[in-house]
Amino acid sequence: MPGGKSIGSWLAHFADGGPKRLHVKKLECMLTPTLAAISCALGAMLAGCGGHVVTRTTRIEGAAQPVAREATREDLVERYNLVARGVQTLNLTVELKPTAGSQYSGVIQEYHEVKAFLLLARPANIRVIGQVPVIGKTAFDMASDGETFRVSIPSKNKFLVGSVAVTHTSDKPIENLRPEHILEAFLWPEIRKEEEVLFEEFNDESGRYYILTVLRGGYRTEILRKIWFDRSDLEVSRLENFGPKGWLESDIRLRDWRAFDPSGIGPAPAGAALTTFARAITIDRPHDDYRLELEVNKITLNDPIPAARFALEQPPGSELVHVDDGQTPQQNPLPGKDQKP
Repeated sequence: MPGGKSIGSWLAHFADGGPKRLHVKKLECMLTPTLAAISCALGAMLAGCGGHVVTRTTRIEGAAQPVAREATREDLVERYNLVARGVQTLNLTVELKPTAGSQYSGVIQEYHEVKAFLLLARPANIRVIGQVPVIGKTAFDMASDGETFRVSIPSKNKFLVGSVAVTHTSDKPIENLRPEHILEAFLWPEIRKEEEVLFEEFNDESGRYYILTVLRGGYRTEILRKIWFDRSDLEVSRLENFGPKGWLESDIRLRDWRAFDPSGIGPAPAGAALTTFARAITIDRPHDDYRLELEVNKITLNDPIPAARFALEQPPGSELVHVDDGQTPQQNPLPGKDQKP
């Protein structure tokens, strides 16, 4: 300012006595700190206010953990069995997202993304048809009845057939595709009264959980499965299935449980006890190099599904591969005059 005067001083200089002068004095007191701050800010941008700019950081604490709900062993067994009993058939539309190294990668990543249609019915019927979005080209078609699985890979011109009981892993990744691995994520076995079930709590940085451990009896007691419940809502968040000698066969994560509603997953059937369903599911089979993420977009629960919809025949001209018996691949001839396609 001219003559080194502050703005407040210039206002006082032009004010004329009495109440006006007092008013200006008050204005000067109010303006001086504010203007000093503004001058400092402008000076920092132009030539520096004392050569330094001070930055203040306010730390905001993260959201508190949700309140953990209480439940007993009996409560959780009944809650789990409610879902197991409540799902008899499923008709699903899902998006499939393979992870690096997954046996599905070579099939799915060839098209970048796959929309799949799943049909499931107890006790162990499943059909999975994977299609390329927009053009509707079939990426794979798989079926299993709980005893035999069949897998058609049109892009490879292969048709795989094998026993569900086969546990060895093939050195040919494409031969490890198994539809029943998806089935166990949706059709849960009920906990029977005669089964021994352990109950425990588990806490870590991700949340607080209850765990039910179902044991397998016989000559030596072993873990059959572990069922994890998120204590924030008591929904099932994880299913671990074990084979003999503690072999971890599958690790299934369930997230985003939502109520049935017309705008999303669809209305629950009349009289159905099941009211929620997981929308995000990850299936991990570590010994099969298998990992797959499923995002459920549409579901129809407990509508009758004709048995014919689970039938999968070998496509004409495809190479037949017997996964479990080492037979030489065979070509299925194209249908002739006396053959039906």
